[in-house]
Amino acid sequence: MPRIERTAEIGWDGNLARGAGTLSAGSGAFTGLGYSLATRIGAPEGKTSPEELLAAAHGGCLTMSLAGELTAADTPPGRIDTTCTIVMDEVPGQGHQILGSHVELVVTATAVDDAGLRAALAKADEGCPFSTLLRRAGADVQSSARLG
Repeated sequence: MPRIERTAEIGWDGNLARGAGTLSAGSGAFTGLGYSLATRIGAPEGKTSPEELLAAAHGGCLTMSLAGELTAADTPPGRIDTTCTIVMDEVPGQGHQILGSHVELVVTATAVDDAGLRAALAKADEGCPFSTLLRRAGADVQSSARLG
């Protein structure tokens, strides 16, 4: 795989407590996603957060990796539905830290059984750069898959 570089543009107005910002993808895939401290730690109110974007990135990466592993095993998926939850909490003396990422995948595939799905998920998780990054940072990375 070639070297990959992607860019995002971020703007922020005001102080931390009352300020707000926007996030835009360099690709144009999304522009002006709002975020603020209030919506990061409270109700989202239709805005995003860095943690939500990390959940999307990790979940998306692991989903693609699993699709690749299933395809390589001649058991390609028809569909994969994934939910990823990022857990952040305050760690005494270290501030807020990403503590974990929990990924649940529901796979529709006709040619794979539970054992094959577990084996493919293990390889997919091992090959997912976001899983590797989070583990190296000390986060608890858990993934599970079931046939749907």
